[in-house]
Amino acid sequence: MSLFRKKSISDLIAQSEVSGKALKKDLGPFDLTMLGIGAIIGTGIFVLTGVAAAEHAGPALILSFILSGLACVFAALCYSEFASTVPVSGSAYTYSYAAFGELMAWILGWALILEYGVASSAVAAGWSGYFQGLLSGFGIKIPTALSSAYNPEAGTYIDLPAIIIVLLITILLTNGVKKSARFNTVMVLIKVSVILLFIVVGAFYVKPSNWTPFMPFGFSGVATGAATVFFAYIGFDAVSTAAEEVRNPQRTMPIGIIVSLAVCTLLYIIVSAILTGIVPYTELNVKNPVAFALQYIHQDWIAGLISLGAIAGITTVLLVMVYGQTRLFYAMSRDGLLPKAFSKVNERTNTPVINTWITAAMVAFFAGVLPLNKLAELTNIGTLFAFIVVSAGVIVLRKTQPNLKRGFKVPLVPLLPVLAVLFCGYLTLQLPLSTWIGFTVWLVFGLIVYFTYGYRHSLLRKQ
Repeated sequence: MSLFRKKSISDLIAQSEVSGKALKKDLGPFDLTMLGIGAIIGTGIFVLTGVAAAEHAGPALILSFILSGLACVFAALCYSEFASTVPVSGSAYTYSYAAFGELMAWILGWALILEYGVASSAVAAGWSGYFQGLLSGFGIKIPTALSSAYNPEAGTYIDLPAIIIVLLITILLTNGVKKSARFNTVMVLIKVSVILLFIVVGAFYVKPSNWTPFMPFGFSGVATGAATVFFAYIGFDAVSTAAEEVRNPQRTMPIGIIVSLAVCTLLYIIVSAILTGIVPYTELNVKNPVAFALQYIHQDWIAGLISLGAIAGITTVLLVMVYGQTRLFYAMSRDGLLPKAFSKVNERTNTPVINTWITAAMVAFFAGVLPLNKLAELTNIGTLFAFIVVSAGVIVLRKTQPNLKRGFKVPLVPLLPVLAVLFCGYLTLQLPLSTWIGFTVWLVFGLIVYFTYGYRHSLLRKQ
């Protein structure tokens, strides 16, 4: 039964305030909203929109974003209730520890390690593509062997720019969360300005005839497109990992999660409409669709600005993803399920420095050697799994602890959490079989790690 022993909410909160291991509360509502926008707007809008339109949804990519957005809205409400009730690092891992017990918490934490680690690697690979495109505009070319993930047929062996950006982000994160938040805010303002510029300029070149046929691959294509672009929305999950470093989390967490998701969903829908209105969807199978669309209408100087904005945007996504990964490791280590080094906090910066560098080494390795498409698919299934468990957890805690103090309450329980489970479950069924196989192998490996290390060292079991 110790496998299913739960942590009380009061114990979780008390544990987060232990002297010498506590994180510094430096973030306010604006910082948190910027973290959310920083994490959500990036690779999804600058990279995946073109592929999803060309191969899956066509102009109906708008519906794909709405479908994914709906799944995320329902899940975001559930995250907001948990984040305002359990303002502790660890996101869905910590919430499931309170709702379902240790074994489920480990499984979910292991899935989130896949989400954050693989997402960080995928984003780093996307950043490398845009950065190399920018360099080529100045006549600078990185040697082929060092330009992309391992592919002997293409003559590529390692993605050096991806590894370098991961290391630079890590140096920033180890200098404190406030400095990281300030850098993120500047980058977010740059990329949102660039996106608004694309919307204003692109709107004058839209040809409604490009929206016909609207749904060339049928609704199944829209659903597959939704599962593909879901990668664009995973950022608000990372926002919840910041709960322990937020001032007044009961009020601030719901604001940060819901506002960032609402702003980003609106921007995604508008951009995808203009993108498919400018360029026939069949020609959008490119790595830089937004810049490509502006080149298509001969607005080359704006396309150059878009590339700069994309680099800024993808940098913030990488920042928040690596940040989320380190805070997840921190929470699991503090519970004894991972080695103590992961929860050791630097006295000067109040950040888990050793943990951050270990995370960087893992992310840099996968970014350097694995192709982008495989990374994105694995990220989606880990995220959807987390959303399903968190949404179910809201129903469980409402039944088992009805008098718990909640800073925010999901309306219409159990209806909205059930809708979140159904929407996210439907999207998981649209993912390829190879993704399911990879996810299953990852979970089996995680159970081996748990029973050989985590179970024996669990602080809750020892108590």
